[in-house]
Amino acid sequence: MTPLSVLDLAPVPAGGTARDALRNTLDLARRTEAAGYRRYWLAEHHLAPGVASAAPQVLIEAVAAATSRIRVGSGAVQTGHWTPLSIVEQFGTIDALHPGRVDLGLGRSGQRRAEAAARPAPPPAPAREAEVVDGLLIPAPFDFTRLAASAAFGLHGALLQQPGAESPGFAGVVDDIAALLAGTYARDGQEAHATPGEGAGLALWILGSSGGESARVAGERGLPFAANYHVSPSNVLEAVEAYRSAFRPSDVLDEPYVIVSADAVVAPTDEQARELASPYALWVHSIRSRLAAIPFPTPAQAAAHEWRPEDLDLVADRVDTQFAGAPGTVVDGLATLQRVTGADELLITTITHDHADRVRSYELLAAAWDRAASRVTVPRQARR
Repeated sequence: MTPLSVLDLAPVPAGGTARDALRNTLDLARRTEAAGYRRYWLAEHHLAPGVASAAPQVLIEAVAAATSRIRVGSGAVQTGHWTPLSIVEQFGTIDALHPGRVDLGLGRSGQRRAEAAARPAPPPAPAREAEVVDGLLIPAPFDFTRLAASAAFGLHGALLQQPGAESPGFAGVVDDIAALLAGTYARDGQEAHATPGEGAGLALWILGSSGGESARVAGERGLPFAANYHVSPSNVLEAVEAYRSAFRPSDVLDEPYVIVSADAVVAPTDEQARELASPYALWVHSIRSRLAAIPFPTPAQAAAHEWRPEDLDLVADRVDTQFAGAPGTVVDGLATLQRVTGADELLITTITHDHADRVRSYELLAAAWDRAASRVTVPRQARR
């Protein structure tokens, strides 16, 4: 049976507050633990009125304290904004309080931001059409060039780093974190030992949205890898393929281990689920147009929005790859995602305006997934 896990952004509902969102996160963690989800990850997002997970290290500890069995962790720490020592000390502290339950997921968002600011945009790649691979939609890639050149992008970078600070290479950051955890860090003949942190029982993960450096680093170091179908669906197959191609056995893993993320909304009927999911396009548009997620709208607010064709194009890849429907509908879609990517685990992110609908979505999905697993075992199958 392929396990299901949770990725939470602590979304702020329209008309609500960050306090509401954080309370909802703690409640959802308890409820998904009871429903049998394997792990509960918190994303790191900044300067977004509609997302309250700006300090995931703090929130992860709160989730761990509110639960007893489910694994907790980051999906992912933006390593370009933190030093390796600060990451190890923070997560080492959480592990000391909740030993054996903590996942340290690392991403290279900060490095990508610095790289984009330091060099001109590359020439556009040849257009790639959407395709369906063994039943799974792989949409045309989204072009992030305009976002990277925006004033909002520059402001984020200025606020997230000290003046003059430079983001080190991602591979070096991962190696430094691993060395600090193992107690083997040394530079210029001097040793450094992190307390808390050294010897912590953290599970190290790499998250990535393409077949680039993150996938390669995870594979070469024999670490588990999480690929983003919910954020960058056009690149998910190349990401898992690059990871598996680069994989070398390690003390952590004998063979590759892949989580694939997916956005899903489940309700008793397809129609109800589509209604609950209808604000998603407007919410994604706020991210894609100005890098600031708005508080998640109500279905009525979404229905009242007047869309321009170019705005619909801006969000099409995300909307078209969201799994929204009755339990059986979503289970079938997720089973296809798991089969085509060969995922060992699926990481589910669900956002609705009303917290009760989000809780119910996760509970309905868990129950339907268990029923499907009892009927047939879905084989894992890598695409290539």
